[in-house]
Amino acid sequence: MIKKAFCLSLMLLLGVGVVRPEPAAAATARLSKVLLFQAGGSTWARLSLSRVTATRYFTLHHPARAVIDLEQTQLAPGVRLPRDWGLVRETRVGRRPNGALRVVFVLESGAALHLAWRRGERGGQRLVIELAGAATPATDSRGALLAHAPAPISVAHAPGNTGRDIIVAVDPGHGGVDPGTIGPYGTEEKNVTLAIGRLLARRIDVQRGMRAVLTRNSDVFVPLRQRMVIARQAHADLFVSIHCNAVSDRDIKGAQVYILSLHGASSEAARILARQENAADLKGGIPLEGESRTLASVLLNLSQSAAISESMTAARDVVRAMGRSMPIRSEQVQQAAFVVLKSPDIPSMLVETDYLSDPVEELKLRNPAYRRQMAEAIFRGILGYFRAHPPAGTLFAEQRQARTDRLLARTSR
Repeated sequence: MIKKAFCLSLMLLLGVGVVRPEPAAAATARLSKVLLFQAGGSTWARLSLSRVTATRYFTLHHPARAVIDLEQTQLAPGVRLPRDWGLVRETRVGRRPNGALRVVFVLESGAALHLAWRRGERGGQRLVIELAGAATPATDSRGALLAHAPAPISVAHAPGNTGRDIIVAVDPGHGGVDPGTIGPYGTEEKNVTLAIGRLLARRIDVQRGMRAVLTRNSDVFVPLRQRMVIARQAHADLFVSIHCNAVSDRDIKGAQVYILSLHGASSEAARILARQENAADLKGGIPLEGESRTLASVLLNLSQSAAISESMTAARDVVRAMGRSMPIRSEQVQQAAFVVLKSPDIPSMLVETDYLSDPVEELKLRNPAYRRQMAEAIFRGILGYFRAHPPAGTLFAEQRQARTDRLLARTSR
């Protein structure tokens, strides 16, 4: 179990607790990194510090917040606070009058806190925090309700309260020295995918609350794994790769949508673990470095399973949207071990727009109107998916919550 693996020796089922470690040196501790990640159905935070320090923690409500006060601690220069992830909408830090450093996680809902100290890299220490469970009132150490619990500190660079954009990484296949499939009339796949990719990106950018990031915006060669890195660096919520199909049988035509196969996922996990890669740059901040191989494997598999499940849901919406306006080779989402789909932390799909090897379909793919129709269909599927499954902290999530609140208000009259 994940919880056992993290050796969570302290559990807080009420609102307040204090972790008193063994006495440490009087020197000020330094907080050098804050990571958020998902594991075992929970949202976790990991704070990397130079040493163990006394820690006070509690929860607040309206809005829901998890507060951790680190005594005799300073924030190291250049520390980047993580973006919203899982239950966490935003992360804030601030100084307390007694010299403590306060870390505040603004949450989607109330949470019980589970904390544990673990040995970190280079002799440092990690404070691992599970942000999960039912909401509970804030209380003091005797269980009494806190009438005037301290408020979180706001800092100038803290994220605003407005919903962020959903980010879609659009990946036009091939490029540069890699032309991809070449049709009977000489049409190169790399040009078709770039044209459709640009149209899709523009359509996404027009939609309020969404933003597109192109892995390439010109005729250049981008290595397959670099495309995954570009999506991670952009904190993408979805990765969509655009390609054209090819087959010798000209009677076969229509679009297909692929997600990662289970075999592809397992092989990618093995590759990452074999190379002992530092996965802290993943969108979820999965902290593999310094972990045992068994625990790293569990964390990675949990993230991959969640990503594949989300990929399937999104891909089905895209297939349905495309099927309303163009031929579909298969109404079932296909699975294969495409390299560009192997991000263990980002839902990903690959759209085979049509068969460039067929001269009739080639002429359609050369037609700007058909390309726009294709891009619009893919966009409609993506839009439908995110309206039904908006990521936490986004404008779409806020709009969905507002609609729910209005509906509840009407039904309660």
